[in-house]
Amino acid sequence: MREYVTEALVLGKEPLRAADGRYHFFTRRFGKMAGKATSSRKITSKLAGHLEPGSFANVRFVERNSGTGGSAQIADALQYGKAAAPPRDLELLWRVLAEGEADEALWQEVSRFGASPSWTAMLAFLGWDPREAGCAACSRGAPAAFLIPRQEFFCNACASKLERDDLILM
Repeated sequence: MREYVTEALVLGKEPLRAADGRYHFFTRRFGKMAGKATSSRKITSKLAGHLEPGSFANVRFVERNSGTGGSAQIADALQYGKAAAPPRDLELLWRVLAEGEADEALWQEVSRFGASPSWTAMLAFLGWDPREAGCAACSRGAPAAFLIPRQEFFCNACASKLERDDLILM
C-alpha cells in the first residue's frame, strides 16, 4: 500500500454508487488524475466540503496495487483556497490537460487560472498557440475558438456552426 500527499485543484466530481464519488484533479506532483472517495455524498461526510470543484486542497491518496495513473482512494483532504474559474472552465481544463503531465511550470499556470481565464495563454502554454494559428475551416479568420477533440482553432463564423460542448471560446 502506498500513500501520496500533494496539492491539487479539484476540477470536477461525479457520483459513484449510492454514496461514493469520483473526483477529478490536477495535482502538483502527479498531473491530472482521478480519485474515489467512499461515502463522500453522505450529509455527514467530512471530505465533501474540501473536494468541491474549484477548491485547492492538500489531498492524501492511498493506492494498493497500481501506480498513480489509475484511480486512487482519497483518504484525506484539506481545502486551502478557491479558484475563481467557473465550473465549465474547470471541466474544459480537465478535458484539455494530458494524463500524467506533472511539472512545476504547468502547476503554476493552472494555479493562476482565474475568474476570467485566459484560454489564449493556457492553450499557448500547452503547445497550441492561437497567435500562430488560423481558422481550420476557412483559413481566413483569426482564431476565436478551440475545438478540443480535433485540436484545431476556428474563427467566430466557423465556430458558430460547431458543437458548443467541445469548444473553448477565447
